[in-house]
This record gives sequence, structure tokens and C-alpha cells, in this order.
Amino acid sequence: MQNAPYILAIESSCDDTSAALLRGTQVISNEVASQAVHEAFGGVVPELASRAHQQNIVPVVDRALKVANIKPQELSAIAFTNGPGLLGSLLVGTSFAKSMAMALNIPLLPVHHMHAHVLAHLIADAHPEPIEFPFLCLTVSGGHTQLIEVRSPNDMIVLGETIDDAVGEAFDKAAKILGLPYPGGPHIDRLSASGDASFMKFNESNLPDYNFSFSGMKTSFLYALQKEMKTNPNFINHHLNDICASYQHALVQVLMKKVAAAQKFTGISKVAIAGGVSANSGLRDALTTWGAKNNISIYLPPIEYTTDNAAMIGIAGYYQYLQGANAPLSTSAQAKLKF
Repeated sequence: MQNAPYILAIESSCDDTSAALLRGTQVISNEVASQAVHEAFGGVVPELASRAHQQNIVPVVDRALKVANIKPQELSAIAFTNGPGLLGSLLVGTSFAKSMAMALNIPLLPVHHMHAHVLAHLIADAHPEPIEFPFLCLTVSGGHTQLIEVRSPNDMIVLGETIDDAVGEAFDKAAKILGLPYPGGPHIDRLSASGDASFMKFNESNLPDYNFSFSGMKTSFLYALQKEMKTNPNFINHHLNDICASYQHALVQVLMKKVAAAQKFTGISKVAIAGGVSANSGLRDALTTWGAKNNISIYLPPIEYTTDNAAMIGIAGYYQYLQGANAPLSTSAQAKLKF
């Protein structure tokens, strides 16, 4: 990638402060500072998150540059997440990126967080063979659940999305009911490995087209446990693995039905997943099995590119840079940003 631009990327949409250095599509460094302070509260506390970002952003950016062995003066542009996310958190990354771009007199590249999750598949080391357009992408995280038709880095169409809760939230809320630590999704996934997925059944929504709804399943989960605990107060402790396996299976089946329907409608034979929940082993196994049976190419992102990270912001910024983008310094953070 001779003469490829050096892009510094910053991600601060929620509770992870991340900085990455990309040369073209190649990731040279990808540093992340997580915030353990939220575990005691069972969820992200926005004010604590923004304060932690202020403490972390300078050392994280400094580390990303040093690991890449790149000086600020060698940078071609700065990409950053300007939404959606927690406003206080976004403001920290936005302010830092704007200040640094102004000081270095280089282009400023605002990136949509969910676009970046999708485009993580275009990072040079994401797959042995590069993914080709068009492809379908199921984007699943704590705040979003979307089915997207990806025609190019700058042309994406949302086929369907959640009308209420995201699947990541459905995992975390259930984990909280079960007394599992935050974030709960990975704990449910781990416990599911030795559980019986047919142990319990939960009500599924039946929305038309490709939209999702998970609020009803969360309620069904709660009521089912309350019913069992009336006769057996230790029901959760006695059957924790089976409960987790059943609930995870139910959520994955909802996702898979919509993916299969969208694939049949579009005829696109390449399907990818993105976002934090794309690390879930149950979803990965279900997609891989379905793809093998139906001659569909499945693209699973490396685990380091599933959670919030600056490498994905950098790849999205790279494709903006190729088009000559340069946002004004008046660009602001936006907690709610349309796809």
C-alpha cells in the first residue's frame, strides 16, 4: 500500500475509548481503554463514561501513534465517531478530533458508528479473501439491530431494523434478571455452551418484512421465570445453563428467520454480521450452518472488530478520504444520527 494515506481514527460513542492508525485498509495499531466502573451499576452511566473518556483519550491516542511508530505530522486525516451514541462521550472524541485536525491542518472525517461496524469487513486482515459487493449485513449490538443491503462503502440500504429494543439489550436485560454481571451477553453465551436449548420456550414477535422486536421476548422471559420460581425458588440456580441456552437459541432464531427471508428476497449470496453481538457463538454457528446448507458465503468478523473499536472508524474514514471529504470544524456530535 505504497503512498496510502495514514488515517488516525477515534471512537468514543459509549464506554470504550479507542484510537487506531490505518495505512489505507491496513490496521497498524488499534488501542482500546475499557471502563470497568460501570459494572457496579449493571449498565453504562453516561456521566461516568464521558469523564472516563476525558481521562483516557490522550494516552490512548498517544499509544496508538507510538505502536504504529507514526508522528502526528505524518497523518493524512483524522476520522472520528460523530454519532449515534452517548452525547457526552461523543463530545469528547469529537472535540479532540477537531482540535487535532485543525492543529495539523488535515481533513476531518466524521463517521457514522453503524456504517463503521459494517465496513469493518473491508479491513485488510478481516477475511482471507476480500468480501465483494453487494452483500447483506446483519448488524447486532446493544443499541441497534439492522438488516442492511451493502452495495458499496457509500451505498447502504436498511431493509429492516428493530422497532423497540436491540438484541444486545435483550441479552443484557435477561442476564441482569439471572443475576449475571454486566455486560451480560457474553456470560449467557458462555453458559449456553453446556445447556439444553429446548429446555424452555419463549414468545416470539411475528413482524412483517424484515423488522425486529425483542421487547415481547424479554417480557416472556421474565414471566416464564416468575412462574417457575413460584413452585421452585431455586429454579434459576438449578437450571441456569439450560435457561441461558434456551433464551439464546430463541433470540438467534429470530435473527436467522429475518436473515433467511432477506437473502431469499434479494438473492444476494454473501451474508455478513457486525456489531458486538456478532461475537456470539450461537449466532456464528447458526449462520455458518445455514450458509453451508444453502450455498451462502458467510463472513464473520474477527472478534477484535466486533465490539466498539477505532479500526472500524478508520476504514470508514478511509473511504471518505478517497472521495475528498473534509468536514468543517462546525461539525457536531449527534446522539441520534440517521443511518
